[in-house]
Amino acid sequence: MTAPAWVPQTRDRRWSCASPSQEAITFHRTLDSYAPTPLVELPDLARELGVGHVFAKDESFRLGLPAFKALGASWAIHRALRDRRRDEPLTIVTATDGNHGRAVARFARLLGHRAAIVVPPGVHPSAVQAIVDEGADVTAIDGSYDDAVAAAAQLADDIGGVLVQDTAWQGYEEIPGWIVEGYATLFEEADEQLSAAGLTHPDLVLVPAGVGSLLQAALAHYRGDRAPAGTAVVSVEPDAAACMGPSLDAGEPVTVPTGITVMSGLNCGTPSSLAWPYIRDGLDAALAITDDAGLRAARDLAALGVEAGPCGGAGLAAARQALTGDGADERRSHLGIDESSIVLLVITEGSDANPLPEVGNVPAELS
Repeated sequence: MTAPAWVPQTRDRRWSCASPSQEAITFHRTLDSYAPTPLVELPDLARELGVGHVFAKDESFRLGLPAFKALGASWAIHRALRDRRRDEPLTIVTATDGNHGRAVARFARLLGHRAAIVVPPGVHPSAVQAIVDEGADVTAIDGSYDDAVAAAAQLADDIGGVLVQDTAWQGYEEIPGWIVEGYATLFEEADEQLSAAGLTHPDLVLVPAGVGSLLQAALAHYRGDRAPAGTAVVSVEPDAAACMGPSLDAGEPVTVPTGITVMSGLNCGTPSSLAWPYIRDGLDAALAITDDAGLRAARDLAALGVEAGPCGGAGLAAARQALTGDGADERRSHLGIDESSIVLLVITEGSDANPLPEVGNVPAELS
């Protein structure tokens, strides 16, 4: 079944939530490797999309790693281990499509602990090797990302490890909540950078969504009780693994079968239980994009000086799909976008995290 490309939601604009705690942001700023990631203005894309400004929040080098995942992993591991005896090495366990696993392995190693990482099929070999190079034990399984999560949870139980997973389910929500808190730093920085440029909050934010933890962080930020009103938030997924739109249609979390996609970090078929209430009450629309559109967007961003991996290009592909072409007037109206609007693209990973296939060399199962 092909996922619907555009699923709008008419939300109650009076709904808000508690704004994120500043605790994780304060923690990140104490790290030796911390620096705000760039917010890059892209006027050529603003002209193409018919808006006032387009900015890319470039997460291609975050805390020494090529993806935003370092924010959540560093804070969650810090919190999970804060009250434990540090002289007893532990094994930190997680499932990953690539970047989260590498981040968990890195910060486990830095803190003197081991890491055991479970990966499903489709993760780029270079991403797997990067996890191994962090000193982690990697187990490859057959099956979906959801199967890998189940395997990681079982492994953590079997060996007495600490599961640091970036999706939640009933009975497992505290650590995923810390991961979401860690992602708040990204959006706090973007606000500060826009303010320094003499601009206010973005009018539209496009968020690549796997299980929805980064999306939850975006919604907590832009729907928070301290946030100004008026920012539309749209989720972006590959059409091979698009669970947000079907979940919005159903009014409850839906698990969808997943295929193979170059956007391996977004190849997730079930929304996080922790993220779902924010998605249900705060999301403006869900978009599903093709691999071809995502790859074209990543290459176009590279030509403009932003080296995005396939997941990193997803926001631009979605912006084009939402704001241009047949039916664009209706979509723009739904999102409240006009020629003066500010659009924020979250570039979740650099090309070092997940290399782009050579032009004309996309494997048949991905095309």
